Amino acid sequence: MKKTIIDMKGIVKSFYIGSPNELEILHGIDINVKEGEFVSIVGQSGSGKSTLMNIIGALDRATRGDYILDGVPLRLCDDKRLSEIRNKKIGFVFQNFNLISRTSALKNVELPMLYSGVPKAERTKRALELLEIVEMTDRISHMPNELSGGQKQRIAIARAMANDPSIILADEPTGALDSATGRLVMDLFHKLHKEQGKTIVLITHNPELAEETDRILTMKDGLIVDDKPGKGMSVAEEEAGA
Repeated sequence: MKKTIIDMKGIVKSFYIGSPNELEILHGIDINVKEGEFVSIVGQSGSGKSTLMNIIGALDRATRGDYILDGVPLRLCDDKRLSEIRNKKIGFVFQNFNLISRTSALKNVELPMLYSGVPKAERTKRALELLEIVEMTDRISHMPNELSGGQKQRIAIARAMANDPSIILADEPTGALDSATGRLVMDLFHKLHKEQGKTIVLITHNPELAEETDRILTMKDGLIVDDKPGKGMSVAEEEAGA
């Protein structure tokens, strides 16, 4: 029986836009994700996906409700503890890559380990191993401005794996890429899911990509309105009859 790694109950998020005005974005979200699941969250712009992603990633706090992340009740954590949890338990992959511009690919991947106090030799060894997984060993000394969009995203995925997180949280990771490059990136997520057993939460507006995941959660107007199974396989696996 796989353990629950994301357990959200009654998550409400409100923003205060000047007293007495209050704008409620999430109206009571319940989400349960098991260890090793590949889950997508889909919805139109304005549905609340980004707000929910920030709470799942411990980048923001819920206004009300309970969120237990890998056994830790986040409402009991102070900001320092939340920062530690983000760094160790969650690997982030964003649409715009978020790489440090004047830092090599290798150093970008090492960065989360630097914050965690990993010794230099160990950081470099693991970063090189991760760059090999994403097939970027020939670009370790390149700066982000010397890399294509797809190469930047592969570096970002390697960086997300730096501290061996429980969860990879990917926010529109193919949104800035052409379809062929996006395909390569999506195949890499499938590889991490199947070969390393990573729990992956994919935020996307692309229904075709969502279909490749184990489960599809659909958001509308700040609520989860559908929770259905996906195919759980890549396009190549489907074509091969896997």
